[in-house]
This record gives sequence, C-alpha cells and structure tokens, in this order.
Amino acid sequence: MKIVRFASNRTTRYGVLEHGVIRAIKGTPYKLHGNTGKSFEFTGSTFMLDEVKLLAPCLPSKIVALGMNYRSHAIEFKLPIPSVPLIFLKPSTAVIGPEDKIVHPKASKRVDYECELAVVIGKRARSVDREKVDDYILGYTCFNDVSARNEQKDDIQWTRAKGYDTFAPIGPWIETGISPDDLSIETRLNGELRQSARTKDLIFPVDTIVNFVSSIMTLLPGDVIATGTPSGIAPMKPGDVVEVTIENIGTLRNFVVAQE
Repeated sequence: MKIVRFASNRTTRYGVLEHGVIRAIKGTPYKLHGNTGKSFEFTGSTFMLDEVKLLAPCLPSKIVALGMNYRSHAIEFKLPIPSVPLIFLKPSTAVIGPEDKIVHPKASKRVDYECELAVVIGKRARSVDREKVDDYILGYTCFNDVSARNEQKDDIQWTRAKGYDTFAPIGPWIETGISPDDLSIETRLNGELRQSARTKDLIFPVDTIVNFVSSIMTLLPGDVIATGTPSGIAPMKPGDVVEVTIENIGTLRNFVVAQE
C-alpha cells in the first residue's frame, strides 16, 4: 500500500495511491495503525495522481539519522566501523517533498547527496523490543540526507552541515507491507548512476536501529529514521537533478537551485 500526503485545491489530505488514483482517507494514517482488524476510513473522494501536488508523505517531529551504517561508506571516509549506531538529528524544518527544490547555501562550498532508506514510525514508540519493531513501523520511504560537506568537516558535530532548510527530501510516498532487509538503493545525478547498494549491507539493520533509538528517545507517529548511506557520495550543484530510487518503493526526485 502506498500512503501519500497531497495538496489539491489548497487543501492537504492523506490518501492511498492505487493505479494512478488517490483515494482520500479521513484524518491521518496514524490513528488506526497497530489496531488489528481495522483499516483506513475512506472519504469517498478520489484524485488523479497527475492532478495533485505530492507533498512529503509525513511531518516528523524529528528525523533521526545514522552515520556510517554501510561499511563501504565508512571505508570511503576512512573511519572505523562503529560499534553502536552513530546517530544525529536533522530538524523538521529541513523537510521537503518530491519534485521540490534543494537550496544550495551560499556559505557551502560542497553540498552532497546521500541516498537512504527511511523508516516512518506509525505509533508512539519507547524502548521497543527488536521482536516487536514491525508493530511500530507504518512503512518505508526514500530519503536524501543532503549534507554540506565542508561544514561537516569543520564542526565537531553535524547539526549545521545536516540542518539547512531543504536538506531533508522525503518521498514520494510511504510503502507498507514490504521487508527492508534486502532492497536495492540507488542515486542518480542528472540520470547518471552514482550510488548503488542493497540494504542487506547495513551494519545495523532496521530492527536493531529502532530498538536502539527508542531506548534513548520516544519516537512519535510520523517520525523518521534515516538508516544511512552507502559509498558514492559526491557534490551536487545548482541545475542538477538528483533521484533516489529504492526497490519496491519508488523514486524521489529533486532539483538543486542556488540560494537567492
């Protein structure tokens, strides 16, 4: 099931996308998540996909991201393999949706793409056992952990490098009912393949990550965990088009523009 968040006639709604048609649902997709035997309540309204504006499929209170969660990326940076998940936060104000513009800050000499599988939390999660993680996940989506690389190297921590407005593209939708354990994940820049890996290569898999993060902080419905990027990161410049594609989910496309 593809859960979308979209705008039509200046109204924002959630819906389920099927064969190019969106069936609007009442409220948000979080109220009934985890309630066995229940499903979404549809409004009866339908919308054609090509006649609406897809938005970021969730509105996270926080984005918890992982660094160095693929061995290839740690080797790329000449850093040791972490013994526990290396986490940092991206602000909710960085979120943009599919087809939106990534703004290249004037102060940044180098801005990189980072394709990542994102976990979308479906209900309040605190100290979740690994065996019960699936009960707390609404689904999965594509994420681009846009990073100002020079700031990342200059600072002790990564808040500035990862926190600029537009540095958290998410979308195009939330896919439910899939396993995150062995999905192809790729980045294309202007149509050229730049990153390619499989999620089976994650150092810390999704169940371990959710267990670890939820033992530290309470995760709320709509929160996002970005699970890390493989090797192949490189700069983007204004005028570029960047696409993150994940098997069984879809493609998140964004356009890079200069800061005015």
